[in-house]
Amino acid sequence: MTDPDPRPVASDAGAVRMFWQPLGLPGLFDVHTHFLPANIERRVWAQFDEAGPKIGRPWPIRYRQSVDERVDLLRRCGVRRFSSLPYAHRPGIATYLNDWARVFAGDVPESLWSATLYPEPEAAAYVEALVAQGAEIFKVHVQVGEFRLDDPLLDPVWGTLADAGTPVVIHAGGAPVGNDFTGPEPLARVLARHPRLTAIVAHLGAPDYLAFCDLADRYERVHLDTTMVFTDFWETSYPAELTARLRDLQDRVLLGTDFPTIPYPYVHQLEGLARLDLGDDWLRSVCWRNGHALFGLGRDAPVPVE
Repeated sequence: MTDPDPRPVASDAGAVRMFWQPLGLPGLFDVHTHFLPANIERRVWAQFDEAGPKIGRPWPIRYRQSVDERVDLLRRCGVRRFSSLPYAHRPGIATYLNDWARVFAGDVPESLWSATLYPEPEAAAYVEALVAQGAEIFKVHVQVGEFRLDDPLLDPVWGTLADAGTPVVIHAGGAPVGNDFTGPEPLARVLARHPRLTAIVAHLGAPDYLAFCDLADRYERVHLDTTMVFTDFWETSYPAELTARLRDLQDRVLLGTDFPTIPYPYVHQLEGLARLDLGDDWLRSVCWRNGHALFGLGRDAPVPVE
């Protein structure tokens, strides 16, 4: 693994650009990054610092700058679109997070307008309103939120998102620490009822890679994001026999990184993808074309060239 020093180094942006520029890409499209209100972010980072029960291991966060500095770093890396992906961890907080994310999207033109939801009586109404207003992506995290994807309160929500084609990033796998709410079965039940739902399975569904690959085979709108998989830090190794499945799913694998909450330089995620040896065209699809096809450039602002 590359240098685990949690402090960003000056070469990080240059190393990232040296990855994508030889591929002839206009930049990177990262569907899985996080920006949160300062008070929430402090609590999240404290969990990582303490290796709390939902983290399970030491996890030094590399990118701890201010919001503006982190946005600037992504721009200098050439990440042309990225998300904020708030995730509600209890009832009553989704609206607060969604209001913050709306302002962030307005201030950062290349960001995907992100939102979250929770199984609560108000969810159907606020998700419908956000979709109508133009929210581009939702995030749910069942390990942290401790709820079932097929909770009856969420059934109308999945229907709204499926009808609109609005993607939702779903952390349903059991990594880094599973609980009674993680695993592929709840998502399988949701997809059986809403087969047109555009679901993006975070972390390739680790550690249940095979089951989530099967869901992507079965449902044409299921995508997989690469977040933290194929890095030396990730403890759940991707089975070598499934690598060919990623080639078959080339058009539905999306770059995700978990920036800024990663313990290694951003480029290490990209290096892990290159080590799969699935070819430059596969890398172009994963790192740019698939995200662009799903979301477009939207309000994208030009990226400064170093």
